[in-house]
Amino acid sequence: MSDFSLENLMCHQDNLETVLDNLKEGIIAHDMNRRIFFFNKEAERITGYTRQEILSRDCHEAFGSPFCGEHCAFCVDEPDLADTSEYTINITTKTGEHRRLEATVTSMKNGDGQLIGVLSSFKDVTDLFSLKMKVGEMTSFGNIIGQDSKMLDIFQQIRDVSGYDYTVHISGETGTGKELVANAIHNESPRAGAPFVPINCGALPEGLIESELFGHVKGAFSGAVRDKKGRFELADGGTLFLDEVAELSNNIQVKLLRFLQEGKFERVGGEKTTSVNVRVISATNKKLKEAVRQGKFREDLYYRLNVIPIHIPPLRERKIDIPLLIDRFLREAGERYDRQSLKVSPQAMSSMLDYRWPGNVRELQNAIQFAFVKCSGKTLAAEDLPLELRENENTCIRRGPSRKLDIESVRSALVHTGGNKARAAKQLGVGRATLYRFLGDHPELN
Repeated sequence: MSDFSLENLMCHQDNLETVLDNLKEGIIAHDMNRRIFFFNKEAERITGYTRQEILSRDCHEAFGSPFCGEHCAFCVDEPDLADTSEYTINITTKTGEHRRLEATVTSMKNGDGQLIGVLSSFKDVTDLFSLKMKVGEMTSFGNIIGQDSKMLDIFQQIRDVSGYDYTVHISGETGTGKELVANAIHNESPRAGAPFVPINCGALPEGLIESELFGHVKGAFSGAVRDKKGRFELADGGTLFLDEVAELSNNIQVKLLRFLQEGKFERVGGEKTTSVNVRVISATNKKLKEAVRQGKFREDLYYRLNVIPIHIPPLRERKIDIPLLIDRFLREAGERYDRQSLKVSPQAMSSMLDYRWPGNVRELQNAIQFAFVKCSGKTLAAEDLPLELRENENTCIRRGPSRKLDIESVRSALVHTGGNKARAAKQLGVGRATLYRFLGDHPELN
């Protein structure tokens, strides 16, 4: 009988390496001490590193930071490993290029079931990601929901700035998601495995903000019974997010400016100078340039913070994203409370599309949570919405169905687009709110 079999073939290391080297996915494997013992040819091509540079080295040291970024399970003494994990990671290649990878990490065990290491397979999806963004197929980025062209521009800005340590200033109305954008920049950057530390500069009194930012030494003031690290030290190696930065007093602005210039500070009551490696991202719902003109904010600090400005549009300027957000919030609520997913009636959707949302995405989320609790059926109706939306429905000027619309053309468009109302509205040449109002007046089409 022939001795040729897959099992016998794989028993020979050279044959196994040949098979793995011919895969179209990168393969990297390391033991429980993070020592890399396998690195195939596709991994070399994607990362730009050769096997000679990688094999037998600590994974974190070989790439300059955890290869899996924030998802790394080996950043703690006792790794908590699932049998299989899938996630998206961002790496910096040997030549400094930023690449986006889809990775699958699998735990490896010996015959006794004991963990002996992990194997990660990954493929480069950078070009696919960029193509989806260009053709408008993106509907989310990290935890940010949106497919409006303004949001796609922000997604691209996040990608563009993430690989650099320059300061970023995010502006936008309350509730637009400034912290989400800051977090996305951090998670897309090489600092992803390090802390992301937010602080709301307007939520703390002036007497505490300095200690919160820079820390204090024991006895610095009444109640300082021990040394305490500030947010800058806690964010060492990562990103500090200064929300509502316009609320900082002039004294704190001076100290922040010094840190941005020198990377150094002293704890409150201390004499020792501390240096940390922190990227600073700031945000405000005010016009910072106007605060400078009024003498409320230092001009030199403004230019230090505003190296790369990102402005998040209000929800009323990207209403195409409202149905996407509603779907996300309803799905989250249904999963949390083990309740069947709710549909949204055309009248309710029309009301939400007509409303101006002064509280933006946060207000929309609150409204959906309110309606989710109030709704007793399977369809969320207009009467389930908060009072301000129902009052807006009663007072707004109704334009009525567009003359472009009729039952047959709408039915045809819905059939042609598989029930996708956004695409149907585009095909019909009307706004989405107009189509929803028409559907509300013609329930037989739903």
